[in-house]
Amino acid sequence: MIRPLSRTALVLDIVGASLLFIVFTPMSIVFYGPGTGNTDISGPSAAAVVIASLLMFGGVAIGRLAPRLALIAAWVGAVLQMLAGFGPLPIDVAILMVLYATAAWGSRRVLWWGFGSAIGGGFVAATYMVIVNGVAFGTGSGWDKITAGTLLLVLSLLALGFAWVCGLLWRVILRSRRTRAAQLQAESLAAEEQERVRIARDMHDIVAHSLAVVIAQADGARYAAAAKPEVATEALGTIAQTARGALSDVRLLLTQLRHRQGDGPQPTLADLEALFAQVRQAGIEPRITIDPTPPGEPPGAIQLAVYRILQEALTNAIRHGDGAVDVHLAWLPDRVDIQVRNTVAREQTAAVGGHGLIGMRERAQLVGGSLQAERQGAQFVVRATLPIGESA
Repeated sequence: MIRPLSRTALVLDIVGASLLFIVFTPMSIVFYGPGTGNTDISGPSAAAVVIASLLMFGGVAIGRLAPRLALIAAWVGAVLQMLAGFGPLPIDVAILMVLYATAAWGSRRVLWWGFGSAIGGGFVAATYMVIVNGVAFGTGSGWDKITAGTLLLVLSLLALGFAWVCGLLWRVILRSRRTRAAQLQAESLAAEEQERVRIARDMHDIVAHSLAVVIAQADGARYAAAAKPEVATEALGTIAQTARGALSDVRLLLTQLRHRQGDGPQPTLADLEALFAQVRQAGIEPRITIDPTPPGEPPGAIQLAVYRILQEALTNAIRHGDGAVDVHLAWLPDRVDIQVRNTVAREQTAAVGGHGLIGMRERAQLVGGSLQAERQGAQFVVRATLPIGESA
């Protein structure tokens, strides 16, 4: 019944309707007053015009706030005007405004009530002017009255229907704006969610790999501290270097979270050797095969995906394997195939899984590829295929 409307908009509607009432009500009285030969305008007739005008422009004042009540007020004012014996008056412009409001801001039911009012009001107005006001052409015979009534009906339907159609067009525009705003908001939320997922995936890759190296080095240093102090010192240096690198990457990611700018850490193929070096420092010697080699410079997204997939697969090998890891990269003209095999330690009875595998699959899917990770006997195998198209 009542639509949400700002106070400013409501005040503007009331002020505008009041000004129209002040202008058109005296004009209607003068239009039908003694100056036009009508001596019945004084007294009750003038009061009827004022009340009808008050109802109609009151409907205009609440047209956006309550279109249903505005339509009822306009109908009551029109009926009162006809009961007083008046034909079309300048105050009837308020009816057009109310019909516009029902189509522009009314509910679906009020919208069609407005349409019915435009059609029914046209027939009522034409019939009233012909029968009560005696509007006719020529001698006023039956045929002349039919001709006049038909013309008046067409004019009434055009006037009332035009107001309703204009409101309907504005309704469509408003709905289009709301739809576009909702679409932009949804796109913004989706982009923010994708960014959060990417940052979370990068955070997991960085922290998980770095902690795996730190834990492996710390265990080695603890065992070698008594027999080979120099090995323990080297392990502590590796721990410090790995932790500093991880801290730097995490700071970049946190800066990106705060300021929503920058791309954060974006490793490339040139960083793979540093990754393999960290794995070797953790006590695992990966056997690496690259055949065939990249024919050119692969796209940056592919390089990032290859690095992150290898980083997570090697991290799993450090945490769950017994030291034997085989890495094979095949850079074909249209794709790159990745395969990482590691022997699972005997104490690892369950399959390796968790957020790391989910992250690897997402990495592959983001660039249009696929990834499978499964346990095959005593080995855990990660296979990925990433399309690259033409190399740069």
